[in-house]
Amino acid sequence: QVQLVESGGGLVQDGGSLRLSCAASGRTFSNYAMAWFRQAPGKEREFVAAISRSGGSTYYADSVNSRFTNSRDNAKNTVYLQMNSLKPEDTAIYCCAARPMSCSSLFREYDYWGQGTQVTVSS
Repeated sequence: QVQLVESGGGLVQDGGSLRLSCAASGRTFSNYAMAWFRQAPGKEREFVAAISRSGGSTYYADSVNSRFTNSRDNAKNTVYLQMNSLKPEDTAIYCCAARPMSCSSLFREYDYWGQGTQVTVSS
């Protein structure tokens, strides 16, 4: 089992920044690829970003590419999502997820999920 706890969400103005954190416990963190997904009210869950086990490879949805940066610190069992130039359409609940081996953009392929953190961007 892997337990994931997100933090860092909040209310920010259009163009602002936030950094989300996801702290993991349980199994060996470096054995897991990590991802961020988000879900806005009335919309489907959406892939945001993923990072490989070593942190050497990252993947982003087109909608956040060049604005968001996904990183991890395996010594601290934590993955981060730095979000810059936030837009109102980024408003959603953001969840981190873990799966062994390689990254995926498909939420069904992730085994472990955090409870999520709310990000609200005001215009």
